[in-house]
Amino acid sequence: MTGPIVSGKDPRFERTLYAHVGKEGSWTLDYYLRHGGYETARKVLKEKTPEEVIEEVKRSGLRGRGGAGFPTGVKWSFMPKDGRQHYLICNADESEPGSFKDRYILEDVPHLLIEGMILAGYAIRATVGYIYVRGEYRKAADRLEAAIQEALARGYLGDNLFGTDFSFRLYVHRGAGAYICGEETALMNSLEGLRANPRLKPPFPAQSGLWGKPTTINNVETLASVVPILERGADWFASMGTEGSKGMKLYQISGPVRRPGVYELPMGTTLRELIYDWAGGPLEPIQALIPGGSSTPPLPFTDEILDTPMSYEHLQAKGSLLGTGGVILIPERVSMVDAMWNVTRFYAHESCGKCTPCREGVAGFMVNLFAKIGSGEGEEKDVANLENLLDLIEGRSFCPLADAAVWPVRGSLRHFKDQYLALAREKRPVPKVSLWR
Repeated sequence: MTGPIVSGKDPRFERTLYAHVGKEGSWTLDYYLRHGGYETARKVLKEKTPEEVIEEVKRSGLRGRGGAGFPTGVKWSFMPKDGRQHYLICNADESEPGSFKDRYILEDVPHLLIEGMILAGYAIRATVGYIYVRGEYRKAADRLEAAIQEALARGYLGDNLFGTDFSFRLYVHRGAGAYICGEETALMNSLEGLRANPRLKPPFPAQSGLWGKPTTINNVETLASVVPILERGADWFASMGTEGSKGMKLYQISGPVRRPGVYELPMGTTLRELIYDWAGGPLEPIQALIPGGSSTPPLPFTDEILDTPMSYEHLQAKGSLLGTGGVILIPERVSMVDAMWNVTRFYAHESCGKCTPCREGVAGFMVNLFAKIGSGEGEEKDVANLENLLDLIEGRSFCPLADAAVWPVRGSLRHFKDQYLALAREKRPVPKVSLWR
């Protein structure tokens, strides 16, 4: 997959974040200005107070698009009004397997993100911002740095923006390819030049974050969404989506499907609509899907699941999560045990090793149990031990990484336990096949 699939127009909604993705020169300042760029920031900084901006974002119903889904305006309101230096951090460490939506904002419309950060910085009274970019996203980091220099040279970043007393400076920090840096406190440690281990909370970042100062961390898609919300109003954004999941969402789909890519669609679009109407349907028989990136529990590929709206509340009711909205199709020819073994190895490799449940539970016992069952040497009691082990790990680790390793395995055992038991009873190894032909 070399780029996103940007589908044709639909009269039911209008794309905003991906409206210019794939267009020649869309990453330049001149292109952005020709399409109304920075006009929203100019108007808001001159006409609204920070409190009014926060209230507008609250009213829109925007929830964090990085996976947790916490209400964005509420998160901003936690920042104190104490006169100290405040920081805004954009989490662009997009490392969740199955997720690749932020990459194209960074590469193709970096000024949209910059404008979103100006608006967010104004709302939380932060005068300095950092964009923490995944180490492998070299092109994205290059484009961002060039865009920041363009904005500085033309007065869209720096001191006294648009003739107001608000100043904002922005910096790019390149990560080194560590998944753990997606956790906000590990990210801050990495920014400070420390080892990327998560911090104990409380204190939370809004009280003591980067260098001990009040800090807010938001995802790329979240910050970019602020621009159209403040341009068109909270009511426009809230008119799309479901009761608990408002606005548009960047859904991703990968695996054996005709048109893999990123689709900007209203929250609550069903899995069936995404897979068949937009992505063209599967290329082969499918047994399961992962709805929100590798850390979300897989679900069986049934009519009931396909007709489920992709929203926070509806997917949770089905026993899974929306996560980042990264849908992965798993074909029938692939063993679910092997798929989960692969996922477990990923999280074991990415564990920072700080806490016992993750270091010993995920990187030790889970990996070893999967190796035993998957190699044909397992017994039925090993499947039971794996289930019991999940209870000992979930909710007991220092950060959510261990939970992210547990949830997909727990989901696979809920719906596909027969495949685990068959391997244990028949003493046969999992067939090694690729997810993609």
